[in-house]
Amino acid sequence: MAVLEKARALIARPSVTPEDAGCLELIGSWLTPLGFRLERIDAGGVSNLWARRDPGGKPAGRVICFAGHTDVVPTGPLEQWTSPPFEPTVRDGYLYGRGAADMKSSIAACVVAMERLVNRRPASVDSLALLLTSDEEGDAVDGTVRVVEALKARGETIDFCIVGEPTCVSRLGDTMKNGRRGSLSANLSIKGVQGHVAYPHLVKNPVHLAAPALAELAATTWDAGNEYFPPTSFQISNAHAGTGAGNVVPGTFEIMFNFRFSTASTVENLQSRVHALLDRHGLEYDIRWTLGAKPFLTPRGALCDALTAATADEAGIATELSTTGGTSDGRFIADICPQLVEFGPVNASIHKVDECIAVADLAPLARIYERTFDRLMSA
Repeated sequence: MAVLEKARALIARPSVTPEDAGCLELIGSWLTPLGFRLERIDAGGVSNLWARRDPGGKPAGRVICFAGHTDVVPTGPLEQWTSPPFEPTVRDGYLYGRGAADMKSSIAACVVAMERLVNRRPASVDSLALLLTSDEEGDAVDGTVRVVEALKARGETIDFCIVGEPTCVSRLGDTMKNGRRGSLSANLSIKGVQGHVAYPHLVKNPVHLAAPALAELAATTWDAGNEYFPPTSFQISNAHAGTGAGNVVPGTFEIMFNFRFSTASTVENLQSRVHALLDRHGLEYDIRWTLGAKPFLTPRGALCDALTAATADEAGIATELSTTGGTSDGRFIADICPQLVEFGPVNASIHKVDECIAVADLAPLARIYERTFDRLMSA
C-alpha cells in the first residue's frame, strides 16, 4: 500500500506543466531520511531536483538513476471526468487521476523501491539518484536539459538510468523502450513568381515547380534502419500556397516536413541529401531546420538484461525491447549516460479523460524497479 499512498499524495497536487505544485518538496521529504542529498536546479520558472545518495557521503562506485517528471498535461473538460482529476480515486480496481499513469505512480514506485534498497543494502558501494523535473510535458527547455547541463559542467555522469515513462502496451512488463528516434523538422519555402492564372507565360508557379521534388523526397529510402530501429520516416505535415483567390498563381509555396530518424542516419547526412535533391531540381528556396531530438539507443547489455530479468521474475513475462513512439527526456540524459531505458506502467489511458492505473500493478512496479537496481548493484 505504500506505493498507492505515495501515488495518491502526488496526484492530489495539480501540477499542470510547468507547475510542480509542491511535488518535489514532498518527494524530498521522503528521500531525505534515506540519506539523499537534495539539490534544486530550477530555471525559467521550472522546478528541477537532483537527489543523490552516496555511500559514506562521498561519490563512489557507479551512479544508478531514476528520471521522471512531476508535471502533467491539462485535464481537458472537467465535466467529462467521472471523478475530479486531482482527487485520486480508487474505483473498480483502478486508481484514477491526472498523472496516475504518466507518471506519478512510477515516481511513487521508485521511491518505495529505493527505500527498500537502502534498508537492505545500506553499505552498497553504488550511488542512487533521482532526476525530476516539472517541464517534460511542456516546452522541455528549462527542465531535464538544465540538470544535465549542470551535471556535465562539473563532470558528473550517470552509469544507468531508468526513465519512468509509461511504456507497457497491454500488461505490466510487456514493453521497455531501449531507444528513441530523433526528430528533425524543416520549414521549406519554394519561390516562384505571382501573377494572373490567365497569363502562364508571366508567372512561375512554385507548386508546379516543387511537385516533382516533393514526390522524390517522399519516395526516397533514407536508410534501412537496423536491429533496433525501423527505417527513417519522412512526412510532410503542412503545405500552403496562394492568396485565397482562385485566379492568382502564388508567389511562394510553404512546406513543413519532419524526419523521424534512427541511429542509421545523421542530421548532417539528412540535411545534405535534402539540399542536393532540391538543388538538382533547380528550385529557388529557403529552408530552416529544427532539431527536436537526437536518436539514442541502449543495446542489450547490463541495464536491459537486469530489467528484462526483473520483469520475468516479477510479472512472468518476456519484455519486448522497442524504440517506437515520440520523444522523451531520455534524449537529454543519454548525453551523460551510456545505458538508459524507459520503463513504466500501461500507457492506454495517458493524456486521456479518466486517466488511470491498475492498483494491482503498483506494488509489482516498485518490485521490478527494486529488482533491477538490485541486480545492477550486484553486478
